[in-house]
Amino acid sequence: MPTRQDASSPLAPIRRVPQIRQYSSGPVPDQVIDELLELARWTGSSKNTQPWHFIVVRDRETLRKIAALRPNINWAAGAPLGIALVFPAGSSLGEAYDEGRVTERLLTGATLLGYGAGVAWFGDPPLQAAAKRILGIPEDRHARQIVVIGRATSARDPRPTGPPRGRKPLSELVSYERWGRGKA
Repeated sequence: MPTRQDASSPLAPIRRVPQIRQYSSGPVPDQVIDELLELARWTGSSKNTQPWHFIVVRDRETLRKIAALRPNINWAAGAPLGIALVFPAGSSLGEAYDEGRVTERLLTGATLLGYGAGVAWFGDPPLQAAAKRILGIPEDRHARQIVVIGRATSARDPRPTGPPRGRKPLSELVSYERWGRGKA
């Protein structure tokens, strides 16, 4: 069956899940938060360990403190909600994979529910430790990021040096059967 590239594809709603960095100030309803947490809870994990713990952050001052950790995440202060992802200390490579899976689920779920979401990475270990203090995370846990969620006011990157937009063509990203072999 050929791949459909148009809007009629059942994958169209999740093909473009943008990183949102500009939000309205309106709150995210409890029902939406509960749906996102349930979606995250059902994310697959290595050996079904479900290693995550989620911290729902609505307090604007807490979000402001987290956003102040690094200039590249200062936009997170404008979001009405954050969900911090917490894992056991010394997490395995499998748990790093799990972190990516649950992050993408939250981003996609927010988009499908009509919200925008963005990932704010805390930074290097000293900044991760500062985020842990802000969020009251125990020593035997670690956290590298928070997913912030709200109604998007723009999909534009407000940072003056944001990454380029668009996607490379599949012909630059895919080989068939062996490296460098094009589609027959």
